[in-house]
Amino acid sequence: MKNKSTLLLFTFNLLFLSASAQTDELINEVFKNYTGWFVELIFYAIPFTSEISIPWVLFPLILGAVYFTLYFGFINIRGFKTAINIVSGKYDEIEKTPTVSKQVSTTEGGDQPDTIRVEGTQGEVSHFQALTAALSATVGLGNIAGVAVAISIGGPGATFWMIVAGLIGMSSKFVECTLGVRYREISPQGTVYGGPMYYLKKGLAEKGLGSVGKVLAVLFAIMCIGGSFGGGNMFQANQAFGMFQTVTGFSQGWIFGIFMAILVGIVIIGGIKSIANVTDKIVPFMVVIYVLASLFVLGANFSLIPEAFHQILNGAFTGVGITGGVFGVLVQGFKRAAFSNEAGVGSASIAHSAVKTNHAASEGLVALLEPFIDTVLVCTMTALVLIITNMQGDLMTYGSAVTAGVEVTSKAFGSVMSWFPYVLAVAVILFAFSSMISWSYYGFQAWSYLFGKSKKIEYTYKILFCLFVIVGSASKLQAVIDFSDAMIFGMMVPNMIGLIILAPVVKTELNKFISKIKSL
Repeated sequence: MKNKSTLLLFTFNLLFLSASAQTDELINEVFKNYTGWFVELIFYAIPFTSEISIPWVLFPLILGAVYFTLYFGFINIRGFKTAINIVSGKYDEIEKTPTVSKQVSTTEGGDQPDTIRVEGTQGEVSHFQALTAALSATVGLGNIAGVAVAISIGGPGATFWMIVAGLIGMSSKFVECTLGVRYREISPQGTVYGGPMYYLKKGLAEKGLGSVGKVLAVLFAIMCIGGSFGGGNMFQANQAFGMFQTVTGFSQGWIFGIFMAILVGIVIIGGIKSIANVTDKIVPFMVVIYVLASLFVLGANFSLIPEAFHQILNGAFTGVGITGGVFGVLVQGFKRAAFSNEAGVGSASIAHSAVKTNHAASEGLVALLEPFIDTVLVCTMTALVLIITNMQGDLMTYGSAVTAGVEVTSKAFGSVMSWFPYVLAVAVILFAFSSMISWSYYGFQAWSYLFGKSKKIEYTYKILFCLFVIVGSASKLQAVIDFSDAMIFGMMVPNMIGLIILAPVVKTELNKFISKIKSL
């Protein structure tokens, strides 16, 4: 209890001190001194030429995605239609007959039914709600600002490799989300606990690697908590306030933060059901609005679309005028896709674990739609708008990084629709809000894995999370956010190890589900 009180006291002190720019500098300096090594380790770029360096985190993400795509026979393509059918409810009949295996087991504490052994229609949200909850954490600022940065450095050709990375990333999402459901736990009250923590611990134990699995699960949980407070919270709040300030001129970040914290608190207090009830409305609405606006810009410049595609395809294989040539273009495209859809990081499997289903692979198939929507659809739309509106070089010079991606994207849309910057401001705030509530769930799941599943533990985390929303809005703790971003991508290491080892389990689950479909 003393530790909890100390943690709350530290957070309140951070909250009230964050209004001071001098305090921001002090906190940033402390984080740089004590955590800078971790940030450098995670984002260390391996030099390949004098001009090109590649962040090492891209290698396991990309190579893993390629491996899963081949191992599962291009499940990202052949499973696409099945995924649509699952979300639309075509196979709901399968879920009406729960299947119970011969063995029943509990967790080490003896209080959580193990749903590897006992399966049924247990869960908390629908396939569609699980998909939107996961999408809300990935569709957002990366699609709006990140794409502009990637294209400014890698040119139009980066779009092609971004699409390729999104397509193969679908396979990684399929694997991790199938495992999330396969190894989840459900409390007597029906609350679902799932994600990499559980499949690393229990799945690797089945393979005779119990000690390794426990260590990897704890490492993942620690980094997930850190990521939820920073990149999933403070960064989102900070960017949302920045956009709000740009449009309205309002300068009191702490007031904006309190308002956002109240809204976040109202939603997250109800758990995944409450979160899903919000995301299943916000995400489709904002994605549709954003895509329609993109189509409007493309329609207004219809004659330039062929030239845009020519630049994308030509730039992808020539890299003319881009530092590092084709290699540089490829790196930028893959980097943006990996950092946008988080395929292989493991975070999305936490949300997908809460789905109501008898069959783990059914949710894995639904999850593969996520990188398609996030990267292949939304990121590509942003890229096309940027390329078409930059035909005269008014927005950016390819090969030179822009520093304000949101402003560049806003200017691109504003060149056709003068009022769109206001719509984009609303979109940024809503996307940030939806990202925060989804990441609160990810962080809570990791928190409960480490500290227990009592109500006191739950509310301690949720109160802290809401306080950090205010901190993020009222301060510029860039070093803290950099550290938490590094933790998010650090999650990939233990997760990818588990995915590779447990891939045969996923194949078994897939075959079982396909057999059920064929029996209809």
